[in-house]
Amino acid sequence: MAKSSSAESNITLKLLIDFKEKRVLFAEAGKDFADFLFTLLSLPVGTVIRLLSTNGMVGTLGKLYQSFESLSDTYMQPNVNKDILLKPNSSIGSSSSATLLSLTDSSDTSVRKKLYICGSCGRSGSDERPGATCTYCPRRSITTELVYVAPPPPNAGVSSAEGGFVKGVVTYMIMDDLEVKPMSTISSIAMLNKFNVKEVGGLEEKTVSVGIKEGLKLLKASLETNTVLTIVFLGK
Repeated sequence: MAKSSSAESNITLKLLIDFKEKRVLFAEAGKDFADFLFTLLSLPVGTVIRLLSTNGMVGTLGKLYQSFESLSDTYMQPNVNKDILLKPNSSIGSSSSATLLSLTDSSDTSVRKKLYICGSCGRSGSDERPGATCTYCPRRSITTELVYVAPPPPNAGVSSAEGGFVKGVVTYMIMDDLEVKPMSTISSIAMLNKFNVKEVGGLEEKTVSVGIKEGLKLLKASLETNTVLTIVFLGK
């Protein structure tokens, strides 16, 4: 069963490779890698672009991200924090998932908002622009600042001490297109039949280590191809 290495925060993955066809049939993985894959579903678009643009991603979304990042505050609405789009909050399923995506340094992305009320009556609706006229006190302005306290980040549905999204009671089968399913002897045989494998001797197991570099490659490949594992680990 695949397991993680706590020393380097890497995840171990066992690949079943058809070297004749030069493809990965599927991989055996523990809950840590399954959690990592499901974490990809929770990433905001801004986070995905930031991760990939800093690692060589090209394309129009990357240009859009860079243009917003470099846009002068002169052209921004007052009290708008760019991190709302550049570093949006995301629900990370586990610490290993955050490590593989280099998200551990950007976990504190809450945005401080400035809201104002009428200091005289306190009833007027808040306004992000100080100085607006109070609805109830025509001669008063909304200038008293209230501090917005962001709610705690969501726990992504995690309720057990084990953490993550799935239970670690089984080994998971990860297909080349990243489909995830519980693994069993029957499912393994079914997959070999599906791929029309006639000679088991032509197959080989290979254990690989998944770190930050591989994690980002998996994210990028998942947006570009249906043969993710083959592209990332065989370089095909």
